[in-house]
Amino acid sequence: MSTPLVEHYKAWARNNAWSNHRLLTACAGLDEAALKAERTSFFPSIYLTLNHILIVDWYYLDALEHGGRGLAVLKDETPCAAFADIDREQRLADRRLITFCDGLTDASAAETVTLIRKDGPRIEKVGAVLSHLFVHQIHHRGQVHAMLSGTSVPPPQLDEFFLDQDAGLRADDLRALGFGNR
Repeated sequence: MSTPLVEHYKAWARNNAWSNHRLLTACAGLDEAALKAERTSFFPSIYLTLNHILIVDWYYLDALEHGGRGLAVLKDETPCAAFADIDREQRLADRRLITFCDGLTDASAAETVTLIRKDGPRIEKVGAVLSHLFVHQIHHRGQVHAMLSGTSVPPPQLDEFFLDQDAGLRADDLRALGFGNR
């Protein structure tokens, strides 16, 4: 049996995938022009923000998996030209994150990884990198959520975690993700 902290990372990885699923499903209702339309946010379009979320996921996953690509992962700020590519690649990244978290132990969460930065390498604990990655996702999903408010597609509910009382409300999404009833 894992400790509560390790179980929490596993739950966060699934919650992250669920939130991305809900957001990407909503964004799929937009055409390319609406996705790329200039909007007010840190990145000036839904398309650019979704690409940013993806490449930052790749960057941290690369570090966590000791992939060795470092900053090369971030070189192309828009690696996905079409929404279908963003959708596919984000879902694959979410699965990688779930797989990584499912393999966590107390010992591996306390290990360190090297994050390559422009001004040199930084050593961080795995647990801190995971927490940072989840916060990064939440932050930028919120921006896409706000930008969706200015489109014909209503923004999805994203401010939930896996509370037992809400199990029925998320059952269809979780089945679509292959998570069962969580």
